[in-house]
Amino acid sequence: MPEIFIDNVRYEFEGKPLVLQFMLDNGMDHPFFCYHPSLSVPANCRQCYVEAGTPVWNRETNDYELDEKGERVIRFFPKLMTACSLEASDGMVIKTQRTSELVKRAHKDTLEFILVNHPLDCPICDQAGECPLQIQTYKYGPEGSRFEHKKVHKPKRIKLGPRVILDAERCINCTRCVRFTEEISKTHQLTIISRGDKNYPAVAPGTEFDDPYSLNTVDICPVGALTSADFRFKARVWEMNQTPGVDVTNGTGCNIDVWTRDNLVLRITPRFNAEVNDHWMPDFGREDIRRMNENRISKPEMTIEGDRIKSSWQNAELTLWEKLKAFKAEEILFVGSAFSSVEDNFVLQKHAARLDIKNVYFSPFIKVGSGDGFLIDDDQYPNTQGCRLLGLEELSGPALKDKVTASSVKLIVMLEDDIVGRGIVSASDLDGKFVVYMGSNNNETSKAASLVVPIANSVEQSCSYVNVKGRIQRTTAAKETIYTNRKLDLEMSVGRLDRYGTKFDNWVSDRNRIDCIPAWEFLERVAAQDKANFGYTSTRAIMTEIASVNEHFSGVDYNRMDEEPGIQLISDEKVKTA
Repeated sequence: MPEIFIDNVRYEFEGKPLVLQFMLDNGMDHPFFCYHPSLSVPANCRQCYVEAGTPVWNRETNDYELDEKGERVIRFFPKLMTACSLEASDGMVIKTQRTSELVKRAHKDTLEFILVNHPLDCPICDQAGECPLQIQTYKYGPEGSRFEHKKVHKPKRIKLGPRVILDAERCINCTRCVRFTEEISKTHQLTIISRGDKNYPAVAPGTEFDDPYSLNTVDICPVGALTSADFRFKARVWEMNQTPGVDVTNGTGCNIDVWTRDNLVLRITPRFNAEVNDHWMPDFGREDIRRMNENRISKPEMTIEGDRIKSSWQNAELTLWEKLKAFKAEEILFVGSAFSSVEDNFVLQKHAARLDIKNVYFSPFIKVGSGDGFLIDDDQYPNTQGCRLLGLEELSGPALKDKVTASSVKLIVMLEDDIVGRGIVSASDLDGKFVVYMGSNNNETSKAASLVVPIANSVEQSCSYVNVKGRIQRTTAAKETIYTNRKLDLEMSVGRLDRYGTKFDNWVSDRNRIDCIPAWEFLERVAAQDKANFGYTSTRAIMTEIASVNEHFSGVDYNRMDEEPGIQLISDEKVKTA
C-alpha cells in the first residue's frame, strides 16, 4: 500500500487523497481558510503551507537512491506547497509547523498579512467563539503586527439579500461563498469585485442575494464577513446548547444542529451527512425556528358551549376515554400524520387496534413541482414513507374528506395534521362531530377541534422520521417542556449556562417551557384508563417494539441510527413504488 511520511510518522493511504484532507482525516491539526471538502480547491489563502518532497528514483538501479546512512534521498520542492491542493504520492515526505521552522514562520507571516486590513472587532463580531481566524491567530499567528498604517476601510452592514448581511472589512477573500453559488446552488449570484486589498464579494447591480440556499454561505464563511440577518447579534456560541436533529419542513430530512438558549431555538445549522444533505440545507428549513418557538399550544383546551377554555390533563384524558367508550368502533375515525414521528403514528395505530377501530388513515401532503431536485422536495411532510411502512392506509385529500364528513363518523382523533389549513376539509365540515386534535401549534384545525391536546414537537422529544428515500433518522430533545429536565435527561445537551447559571442570569428562566407531552404518552395515559397499559417509558422502547413486529424496521434501534448515521430501510426501487 502507498505510504506517506508526515512529521517523521509513516501513514498508509488509498487512492489519491489531498494532503490537507488526509491530515484532517487522521486527526492532525493544521491551519486553513479557503479549503472546504465539498468545494473546488483554489488554494488562495496560502494558510496551509507545508514543506513537501519526494524520494529520488534511480532509473539505472530501478530503485530509490539511498544516502550514506542507507535512507532514501528526498528532493524537496523548491518552495512551500499548499497542502489543500497537493496530492499525496507514494513515499512523499511532509513537514508541517511541528517539524519545520520555515513552515511555522510562513504560517505567522500569512496570518500577519491577512490581518493587515482585518478589523479587530472580535468583541462585537457574531463569529466570535467559533471563528477560525481568531482561533488560528491564537495558535499559529504572530504576537503582534508590524503594520503601522491606516487600515483599508470597506463597506459595512451591506444587505446582500433578505437573509444575508455583509461586513466587507472582515472578508479575507477565501471565495468560499462565491464558489458555493457557482458549484453547489448554481445561482452564480455572488462574485468578487474590485482588486487587491479593496476587493470583496458582491451581487450584480440591481439584484439581490435571494438564493434559496444563501445561509450556507454564512456557515462556511470563516471570518464573520457574512452573517445571518435573523441571528445577527442574538447570541454567542458559548451561551447556547447544540443538539443534533432532523429538518421536518420537507421530505428530504436534512441533518441539522439545533441551537438553543433559555429554552428557545435561536438558530438551525446543517449537520454533515454524506447520504442525505452533505454539508448543506435550504434556508426555509432554518426558518422553522418560528414554529418551534411561537404560536404554541400550551395546556389542553376544550370547547364548551362555544367557548374555548383551558383544561387539566386528567380532564383531557378522561374526556377522550369517555368518548371512545360512548361510540361504536365504526363511528370512530383515527387520522395519522406524515408530519408526526414513526413512534407517535405507531402508538396511534396500536391504540386503534386495541379498540378494534378499522378506520385509520393518513393523507400525504405533496406539492408537485415545488421541489428543486437538490434538498427541497415536493413532499411537504417529513415522514410520509414512515406512515406507509407502518401500514397506515393512504388516502388522497378528497378521499380523506369523504371519510371525515361521512355521517356515520361521530368521533375523529387526529395527530398533528392541519387538514383544515391544507384545504382538505372546511371547519364547517367538522360541525356535529367530536374532534380531538393532538398538535404542537395553533392552526385552523385546532380552532375547529372540540378537544385540543398540546404535544411535544420534533425538538422537544427524541423521535424518528423516514425520509423520501426511505432512510430513518432520529432527533434528540433540544428544548425542555414543563415535564422534562435537561440535567436529568442524559440524552439532552448541557451547556455552560445549564451548569453554572442562576435565576439572576439573563438567560436562565422557566418562562419558555411549554405545557405539553408527547402524543404517544397522552395515548398511553388514555389506554391506562382501561387498565391497558402499553408499557412504554420512552420512544426508544417504542422503536424496539416496532422493530420486533414490523419487518421493514427489523434491526432498527436508536444506537444504530446514531452510529451510521440513519438507516436505509428500503431500496431505491421500492421507494419508487412505495
